[in-house]
Amino acid sequence: MDSCNSMRLEGFFSAAFRSSRWSSCVTPIHSSSFRLYTHGIPLRRSSFSVSYSPSFTIKASSSSSSSSTTIAEPEGIKINSVPTKPIEGQKTGTSGLRKKVKVFMQENYLSNWIQALFNSLPPEDYKNGVLVLGGDGRYFNREASQIIIKIAAGNGVGKILVGREGIISTPAVSAVIRKRKANGGFILSASHNPGGPEYDWGIKFNYSSGQPAPESITDKIYGNTLSISEIKMAEIPDVDLSRLGVINYGNFSVEVIDPVSDYLELMESVFDFQLIRSLLSRSDFRFVFDAMHAVTGAYAKPIFVDKLGASPDSISNGVPLEDFGHGHPDPNLTYAKDLVNTLYSENGPDFGAASDDSVAIIAANAKEAIPYFHSGPKGLARSMPTSGALDRVAEKLSLPFFEVPTGWKFFGNLMDAGKLSICGEESFGTGSDHIREKDGIWAVLAWLSIIAYRNKDKKPGEKLVSVSDVVKEHWATYGRNYFSRYDYEECESEGANKMIEYLRDLVSNSKADEKYGDYVLQFSDDFAYTDPVDGSVASKQGVRFVFTDGSRIIFRLSGTGSAGATIRIYIEQFEPDVSKHDMDAQVALKPLIDLAFSVSKLKDFSGREKPTVIT
Repeated sequence: MDSCNSMRLEGFFSAAFRSSRWSSCVTPIHSSSFRLYTHGIPLRRSSFSVSYSPSFTIKASSSSSSSSTTIAEPEGIKINSVPTKPIEGQKTGTSGLRKKVKVFMQENYLSNWIQALFNSLPPEDYKNGVLVLGGDGRYFNREASQIIIKIAAGNGVGKILVGREGIISTPAVSAVIRKRKANGGFILSASHNPGGPEYDWGIKFNYSSGQPAPESITDKIYGNTLSISEIKMAEIPDVDLSRLGVINYGNFSVEVIDPVSDYLELMESVFDFQLIRSLLSRSDFRFVFDAMHAVTGAYAKPIFVDKLGASPDSISNGVPLEDFGHGHPDPNLTYAKDLVNTLYSENGPDFGAASDDSVAIIAANAKEAIPYFHSGPKGLARSMPTSGALDRVAEKLSLPFFEVPTGWKFFGNLMDAGKLSICGEESFGTGSDHIREKDGIWAVLAWLSIIAYRNKDKKPGEKLVSVSDVVKEHWATYGRNYFSRYDYEECESEGANKMIEYLRDLVSNSKADEKYGDYVLQFSDDFAYTDPVDGSVASKQGVRFVFTDGSRIIFRLSGTGSAGATIRIYIEQFEPDVSKHDMDAQVALKPLIDLAFSVSKLKDFSGREKPTVIT
């Protein structure tokens, strides 16, 4: 493979850029190397009474426990107390509670967690308040939305804002919470995990700033799931989620809202849409966006086609499907293979996106290319396992820099304190303080802004500045961080935990200047973080080995899977020599990759010889 086609670029979303006129090179921009090709199981009758009249009706009554009791009838709403019992395994992970769909379909499983959440919040955080409800359109979201609405009404919430068809993307939920000054919101998503009757479902709660609930709340929720005895359920009809408008039930109301409008309005305030439109309207620039049948499909046409003038056929897989078209909505080289093939084709487009990004390059170019940052970013941050490329940008621009544990909730405190503007994590999650969640559409618009800004004075026929040009310029200035992540999904939990404990023991006995093959240890630890805003401490966030040449090997168990354990290994090496910037990442990193396998004894503990995914 030639150096051009093997190139991996610094960042966090996946996008790929190609110019058939300017070069024959397609440049995948990779996670921290940077990749730019950005992104009903019947209910058990023992658990619910179900009727399939025009609107799907669900009542959380249990045949295995005593019948429900009416406990209140405020303003004509009948509220029942439904007996229940604790259910094991409802502790939230890095990003909410995630399990297989069939687990959530168990009797009172979802209802218990929702009620436990209300039991954990101070009454002033929801009583007579407004909550937002939306998700990524995956299987079981519609049924779950009806359950949540009824329990919210039963607990005294004043109003629910729910997306049409139950759809609102994670960043849009954060935007709606902030714009409408809601008390918080429910996000029904398992992120990049596959959807469908046999696959994954998830839920998390975001607070009034739009950020994920802190561990102090999620710990309380888990504690309350262990002692829960009743569910407060309003006896109201199911809501027709297909029709915009307000439905009143006494002093409780549900408003079905357009999932795009508030978010689009926010994007127009962040970016120069006219500048981006001038790029997308050029005859010598071709753009494609692969929504992978995920939630971004609901936003792609209104934003890229209707507002920015992209061709309608530039959007592929743009209809959100409950099972993501039998695909996996993770924009990496494995699951976004169709987009990669399109970009490498003979007459491929100039810019392809599948929602995710390169935070270091965005941060380096934000002040000049994005109006929202014209005064400069307040600070930069990344999750600990993420490539150190962002660190060098912060140093050169003399900006405050923060290294936090994995999970977007850790960025939120810094943003609310005015310390942070742009951030990202290696799982293709980047964004800024315009909201309090990662934002793939924002990342695509950021890159389009950079390319549009670099080409704003180019006349027709002149060679345009490409993504490849921008990235190579960045490497020449800051150096290149070769980076790769190896995921081993659904490992046996016992073996995975034993491996991490073995590594922790190794760290506790290690000393600086020890030799690890050709590498000299600078330090090793199990990462811990003290929040500079509220003083909270997060420990055991990943075992890391950092070497004197800046290379790193990191091991951690992911908290985003729905079954078993996901072992993640991160390998990074900094290369300042421009003549060595065109190597394939796997070739450049091979000595460190071999060292990671040797140090961890991964095969012995997990029985795995090959990773599920390499990014």
